[in-house]
Amino acid sequence: MTHLLTAPRLAEPDVLYAALMDAHRDLPPDESRKLDAKLVLLLANHIGELAPVLQAIALAKPPPRA
Repeated sequence: MTHLLTAPRLAEPDVLYAALMDAHRDLPPDESRKLDAKLVLLLANHIGELAPVLQAIALAKPPPRA
């Protein structure tokens, strides 16, 4: 089982952030959500293992409201 790596590993995180912001620029909210979903599915397919993707979902999900 592969565990999710959470330590910073990107050589240029600001470049990634700028590319994400640029991809979303001028999109209506529904198209922005579709872009996010497609990106997640493409990256999950690239990873190729379910365990780290499920771990990432759990970490990204906000805590339940009290």
